[in-house]
Amino acid sequence: MEKVIILMTLLPVVSGNQNTTCNTRRCLAEKLLKNAYASQPQSENCTQTIHVPFIEYQTLSVDTKNLRLFARLQATIMWKDPDLKWNTSDYDFYEVAVPVNRVWVPELQVTNAISSELKHSSRDLVVYYDGTLKHTVIINVQVNCEINLFNYPFAEDECPIAIQAWYNDGCGMWLNMGQLKMVDGSHGDWKTENVTLANRGSYRNYILVQLEIKVTNPFITLLLPSILIMMLDIGSFAMPLGGGERNSFKVTLVLSFTLFLNILNDQLPGDSSCAPIIRTHFCVCLVLLVVSMLASMLLTGVAHNGGFIACCRSKDKSQKNNKKQTEEEDEGEKDSDEPKPDITVVQLSSSEDTEMLRKVAKFLEGIKEKDKCDQQNMKIANKLDKIFVSIYTVFTVGYFCAMLGVMAIYKCEVNHFEFWD
Repeated sequence: MEKVIILMTLLPVVSGNQNTTCNTRRCLAEKLLKNAYASQPQSENCTQTIHVPFIEYQTLSVDTKNLRLFARLQATIMWKDPDLKWNTSDYDFYEVAVPVNRVWVPELQVTNAISSELKHSSRDLVVYYDGTLKHTVIINVQVNCEINLFNYPFAEDECPIAIQAWYNDGCGMWLNMGQLKMVDGSHGDWKTENVTLANRGSYRNYILVQLEIKVTNPFITLLLPSILIMMLDIGSFAMPLGGGERNSFKVTLVLSFTLFLNILNDQLPGDSSCAPIIRTHFCVCLVLLVVSMLASMLLTGVAHNGGFIACCRSKDKSQKNNKKQTEEEDEGEKDSDEPKPDITVVQLSSSEDTEMLRKVAKFLEGIKEKDKCDQQNMKIANKLDKIFVSIYTVFTVGYFCAMLGVMAIYKCEVNHFEFWD
């Protein structure tokens, strides 16, 4: 009985010693979690300042067809919760780790995002003795960027990523932005030149991403083939008109260019407020190829049978033939009216042979006249061909120089902040 009384007397002393000796970080964390609330810390003016001292930005990809920017943001956020501070004289620690799902954590939002996903970089966050909490969040975001593609494939533009926290009717959070760092800025056909932090107004913060397309790939796959096809078309005028090989080659060029456009239709950039001028460029190239093909066919017709020139000359030719036939008939009548000489002419052949010789002579004369006419048609066709080639070459070269100049110099204005305006 005495032993029981002694044990009962010592029990409060032992338990008191155990409570006073629990001063580890884990004990401190458990004590803080008992005071933690799931709601936002409330101040007198119903606002909470969230400090974002550091943001790491990374461009994941750019969807040129649908005008989408895929990016990754890793932000360090800090805020104060007065209910989570402690006295360092009681607990000799300046920081402690607590589970992130047991305390209130602010959420960063991307205003112009089509979709965004916020993740915690770890399951714990750090709480400092003065009630300051520090945590890192990761945001994977897909932004609708109205990229200026007018100069494609020499396109470059800016795309804003608007970052803000919850705010409504005077209550909410204010963001105090710090430093911004870009990592790994080259992906696919686009590269990120620079990123800067800016703001419009007191709570409209955004990251301005400067994007520039890599010229090599789209130039080789889109612009260079059109230049080479047009050069082949100009070079095809060196082929002769008479054989028909030129027309077949030009038809092949038109069909090849049409097939080229059908294949690259899915790779061409999407339409925006500033539509890519390269679509117009392809249409002009196709029209030039068709005009060149039709001109070649028309000149081939002129070389063979005179074409439209023969129609103009047929009337004059018929008039000359009628005049010549009338003169021959008049000469025949004069010969019949002349007195016959006394000298008797001995005919060496019959009248049928004479008529046959006359027909042969007339046929040979017709062949000679046709050859002469064909030579004249070919001469006219070659002359017109040289004139057309000169005009076509000058126009094509001038067009390409002007188009490349417009692609490289002209700037189309795009309102990137339409989601705010």
